[in-house]
Amino acid sequence: MNEIATFRRFFQEHPASVIVTVAKAKGSTPREEGAVMIVSKDAICGTIGGGQLEYIAIDHARRLLSGREAPDQLDIPLGPDIGQCCGGRTVLSFEAADARTVEALLSSLTATAESQPSIYVFGGGHVGVALARALAPLPFNTTVIETRPDMAGPLPDAISLCLSPMPEAEIARMPSGSAVVILTHDHALDFLIATEALKRDDLAYCGMIGSKTKRATFMRYARKESLRDAALSRLTMPIGAGVADKRPAVIAALVASELIHVICAAKAGRLPAERAKT
Repeated sequence: MNEIATFRRFFQEHPASVIVTVAKAKGSTPREEGAVMIVSKDAICGTIGGGQLEYIAIDHARRLLSGREAPDQLDIPLGPDIGQCCGGRTVLSFEAADARTVEALLSSLTATAESQPSIYVFGGGHVGVALARALAPLPFNTTVIETRPDMAGPLPDAISLCLSPMPEAEIARMPSGSAVVILTHDHALDFLIATEALKRDDLAYCGMIGSKTKRATFMRYARKESLRDAALSRLTMPIGAGVADKRPAVIAALVASELIHVICAAKAGRLPAERAKT
């Protein structure tokens, strides 16, 4: 996710700006506490949820930019009075974008980014690159791991690249709660990486591209490697199932959705059924 670079560039291009933050969110609201939008006299960056709430915030921020007197907080009920039906209540804070407030915001965003879940995509072929592009705007720290320097295409700026002659060795270095997606050009390498990943019981997700036949072949291989059924139940294969379309971009969209669902469930302490496709 490249939100920090986007905000930094906006501040450079629009030094006269107001930082709008969701200071409190009560009940049903379009965005969570801490969501941020930057408003200049002729542009905005980020969102606090859109709709009439955002129009009110933009208008208020531009009042402040024009030098007119206005409060630095708004308490807005999200009901019929403003044409929204969320039913909750949002408190917005408004701060001038100066050196102190900009640095505080960027530092906060950096800390949040560093704590985001990690996703490791093994394989930089057509599906791997398509998945990296699908994951780039999402709140994950995504790394593509490859053995070959020549991949199917360039990676987005938000995606890290790790070139490794022994990609299976990278499994041991992953933080707890990480997700592993295995998409290499070599079935034997897929099996080796998956075996190492399934030896860990603290990963949020382990998925491998392939068919039911490939799954059955892997199961025989894994049992010879002494993996028990409890470990094998953590394998998602095939990944992104449910749509009979093998175009890389479609597979990537399905897998990205699967990862969002699984990682959010893991953060909430729930084990989704998709972790154990049989």
